Amino acid sequence: MPTLALEKPLTLYNVHSMDRSTAQALLEQYVTQPSLLRHSQMVAQAMEAYAQKLGEDVEQWYLAGLLHDLDWEMFPDEHPNKAVQDILPALGIDQAIIEAIRAHAPGRTGKQPETLLEKYLFACDEISGFLDAVAKVRPDGFTGLEYSSVKKKLKNKSFAANVSREDIDQGTILIEVPIEEHVIFLAKVFSR
Repeated sequence: MPTLALEKPLTLYNVHSMDRSTAQALLEQYVTQPSLLRHSQMVAQAMEAYAQKLGEDVEQWYLAGLLHDLDWEMFPDEHPNKAVQDILPALGIDQAIIEAIRAHAPGRTGKQPETLLEKYLFACDEISGFLDAVAKVRPDGFTGLEYSSVKKKLKNKSFAANVSREDIDQGTILIEVPIEEHVIFLAKVFSR
């Protein structure tokens, strides 16, 4: 396990003890791939925006999004179990964040998304990666992105083939938001 070189002590007792810069530094201790760092930041943005919209705890939701793939690069075979069983509990991270991270990969953990935080993290994960792939092949990126463009790409199974369309569909069912609305909301968030 890497040694954390952070100015703040890592004896944390709840989500509010870890600020965004400390969480970002923690993420960067485990993640070096620019694409995975970008994905983590995008999911954090998505979660923050939904928390604001729903009147939920913005910092808690942001941190869940930022840290959800903390162990993916270093421990891909143990993801997310390494993070939720060893790394995050040792830091005293809020149990609700740990459970949301556990629930974003139910096939690996057996934990199904149940709370709003868990459902929205699941719903924002795969779609954020997919939307990033769509934006990269557009001259204007996220600006002016419409659902019809995304829908065409979703139907093309070879485009961003590693993104689970089933998880995208399941996410919209979990949060009870039509895919069109989910995509447009997130495209606006990512175009800021």
